[in-house]
Amino acid sequence: MDRLSTWGAITLFTAFFFILPGLHKLFSSYNQSTPLDIPVLGVMSHWSNNSWNPRWEAVDTYAISHGHPDTRPNAQALQDTILASNRAGLPSHALSAAQAKFLSLHCRTANVTHALEIGTLGGYSAIWMASQNPQLHLTTIEYDEHHYKTSKRNIDRSKLADRIEVINGAALDVLGRLREEVHSGRRPPFGFTFIDADKVNNWKYFQMAKDMSKPNSVICVDNIVRDGHLVSFDDNDSYLRGCREVVEKAGKEPGVDSVVLQTVGEKGYDGWLWAVVN
Repeated sequence: MDRLSTWGAITLFTAFFFILPGLHKLFSSYNQSTPLDIPVLGVMSHWSNNSWNPRWEAVDTYAISHGHPDTRPNAQALQDTILASNRAGLPSHALSAAQAKFLSLHCRTANVTHALEIGTLGGYSAIWMASQNPQLHLTTIEYDEHHYKTSKRNIDRSKLADRIEVINGAALDVLGRLREEVHSGRRPPFGFTFIDADKVNNWKYFQMAKDMSKPNSVICVDNIVRDGHLVSFDDNDSYLRGCREVVEKAGKEPGVDSVVLQTVGEKGYDGWLWAVVN
């Protein structure tokens, strides 16, 4: 065998041994929901930090196109909010449309008139909840100044600034002020709280939200399951510790009844802590 043929054989062997298994995993992912660890030239590279299946996104896209078509009054404002947030360079951490609509429907069925959100980002979930519920007044807190300014522009464009109050500042500081206002009667208690901020302070946020909640209100904490790593107890990541802390302490907290809901969809595999304050 001449030198050229030898190198050709080596190249072919390399393709079959290293690359094709990775391609097989990639294409077979359409029928399975496990993380993709694709070997490239013998090196294992984690395809994503979050396991993802294209079927999940396809189902979300199909279902929301029928459950909330583009002809709905708030559809354009929501789409504009996503586009403006992307142009502003905000991270793509907003809820999916299906998740945000679920929160909106909860607020409607529970007749929520005052809601609290910790972590505004670009205002997408806030706009969903307020635009779907004309009776709802939402107070939302954002630490990052750029995110705050972007969300303000998005909310102003959506013509919801009269019912969405965006506060820029560290959440624990702002929550302390809000709690004083609620306890003094200057601000109504909240009927729903959505926590979607730094996970390290999950439990502190939860406790302060509970102190400002009406009886039978709901507190929802986002990004709890984190691709199933909630139960990777050998992983001591600070965010995971924050997720476990709120799950474990909410389960023991007097006057609280909670459950963890695992979710899949266009945002991957994650979940919520859903808690009712008695």
